[in-house]
Amino acid sequence: MTDETVDSRYEVLFSPMNIGPVRAKNRFFAVAHSAGMGFAQPHATAALRGMKAEGGWAVVCTGVCEIDETSDMMGHQNDRLWDDHDVACHRLATAEIHKHGALAAVELAHLGLGARNLYSRVPALGPGSLKCTSSYVPTQSMPMTIADIQAFRAAHRRAVGRAVAAGYDIVYVYAAHDRALPLHFLSRRYNKRTDEYGGSLENRMRLLKELIEDTVEETAGRCAVAVRFAVHDFTGGISATEEGRAVIEALGELPDLWDVNVSPWSFDSSTARFSEEGFQDEYIDFVKKLTTKPVVGVGRFTSPDAMVSRINKGLIDFIGAARPSIADPFMPEKIRTGRVEEIRECIGCNVCASTEMYGVPIRCTQNATIGEEWRKVWHPEKLKRLSDDKATLIVGAGPAGLEAALTLAQRGVEVSIVDREGHLGGRIAWESRLPGAQTLARVRDYRTYQLERMSNVQIYRGSPVGVEDILQFGAQRVVLATGAHWRTDGTGPATPDGIAALDSIHVLSPEAVMAGAHLKGPIVVYDDDHYYVGHAVAEWIRAKGHDVTLVTPLADVSQWSYYTLELRRLEERLEDAGIKCITKSKVKAAGDGALLLASGRKEQYIPCGTFVPVTLREPDRQLMDQLTARRLDWRDAGIESVDLIGDALAPGTVAAAVYSGAAYARELGEERRAESFLRERAVL
Repeated sequence: MTDETVDSRYEVLFSPMNIGPVRAKNRFFAVAHSAGMGFAQPHATAALRGMKAEGGWAVVCTGVCEIDETSDMMGHQNDRLWDDHDVACHRLATAEIHKHGALAAVELAHLGLGARNLYSRVPALGPGSLKCTSSYVPTQSMPMTIADIQAFRAAHRRAVGRAVAAGYDIVYVYAAHDRALPLHFLSRRYNKRTDEYGGSLENRMRLLKELIEDTVEETAGRCAVAVRFAVHDFTGGISATEEGRAVIEALGELPDLWDVNVSPWSFDSSTARFSEEGFQDEYIDFVKKLTTKPVVGVGRFTSPDAMVSRINKGLIDFIGAARPSIADPFMPEKIRTGRVEEIRECIGCNVCASTEMYGVPIRCTQNATIGEEWRKVWHPEKLKRLSDDKATLIVGAGPAGLEAALTLAQRGVEVSIVDREGHLGGRIAWESRLPGAQTLARVRDYRTYQLERMSNVQIYRGSPVGVEDILQFGAQRVVLATGAHWRTDGTGPATPDGIAALDSIHVLSPEAVMAGAHLKGPIVVYDDDHYYVGHAVAEWIRAKGHDVTLVTPLADVSQWSYYTLELRRLEERLEDAGIKCITKSKVKAAGDGALLLASGRKEQYIPCGTFVPVTLREPDRQLMDQLTARRLDWRDAGIESVDLIGDALAPGTVAAAVYSGAAYARELGEERRAESFLRERAVL
């Protein structure tokens, strides 16, 4: 298959389509998502958006773009179009997007009750005096008068003008994710007004209608107008069968494009734990029946066959993607050129969302290069060949080892990767068997498939190696990706000295549980890690029919899942599974078939037949220590360097392990700069 020939099954994905006055070259639409860089890092933002355009997306959108100081989200680095200085910053992005023949879109947004305004210190705007919804800020909104509404419309219109001046081809009106002012006016949950902007559904949609009309008038055909609209809100206030349908029926022909989804953000960006590919179909299936304008839909699409089916069924016109476009910016180009098997599929883990919650530059489990396009000049598909011909031995085929092996092999290095197990993947092998974590297997499978096709890679499964094996192997470079294992002594953040008398009770690590070790009930899982392993192991045990209690020293179970947008839904999932959760309690001691829990000044005993601590992981550095002790023998063995990467260096997320492997392999042989990466600098 040549680059010019598209597989006939996927031809519809590459048919152009008009969006008002502009024309998209294909049906791939990189919808808006924040990248944690925004106004503070315009060069980095431009490089990230430009990379998607290079990867074949017909339309590339910004993230949330604040229109003025009343929509301030300082603390989260969003895009901004407050003034003409911001216009100049945005021109960097539009130029990069246009360079590759893509359309540039901007999501103009006012977050209403979701605006923090912690920098501007002006009151948040809302349809009434309501609790602000952003990060539990203890403030209420200012109930907008008619004059305030007119002022807001004028501010939005000025931002539209700045967007046109910045070179955008598509300008959005934003009404989605339970954090947009026009959506708050539309929602019966928030809008209790009795004037012309409240009461009837016609009145509640008035502000959205006016914003669309203002935007159409201001753009005057110079660019297209899109609306991002949540047709259904799972927290109440907007229903696909009522408000969602009524809005499309009444306003369907006003803009040039509808970008439809569900709300709030935690449901729109639902993780693989809760939703499968195409999960939004049932909520948006009425939209195209009510408008002649193009429709964008999302659903974490990674399968080209699934994409084609949605278009052929008349469900949507454009394949919208945020997270899949992060995991693989070159997905459209890979489909176009017949390299479907090379797509880095999104695993729906929401590590990308966690960085938005933190307010830091974006990262991804599958794609280590995201956010590093400008800062470290990393390209997801293009790698500089390494000039030397030194063979490299990688010990450990977990996420770090696999990523390092693949990246080095793509740079032309002769790579040998060995693992003591009969399979590849390291921690992925058992973690991907946890409830809701099946897509983790994609991290292993993508890399394994690529490595097995490469002539400069040797893979040795079921091959435990020791120091003598390494010294005799003949590799000039040795990389140890030996991973880490969960501790069983109870040592963790809340119990730094461990847990007393654990030798009096049956204790299993999470790995041992998943390997099928005998479980004696009742089982207690102690989660002082606060990500997914604790709750998922508890779910797995419960599914085997055992009584399970999940104990955590924090106020919420799996508290870090707040950042991946899963926390509240996870609480319901555990309750439905019949798992008892005890929060704000640490395990103090064990003995005689029970555990002593301490919560503040209160103590209680709970029965325990098997104890599963999920606290800290111990890096597996024994091989590194043994090699270091034999350093004088390296020269005779031809070894020039030995490096630790991944969990063996510092235990963390799978995303952190992949990044560690990528950083080692990409930076190898590169001239070290005074700074390890570029930084945006204030001009004084």
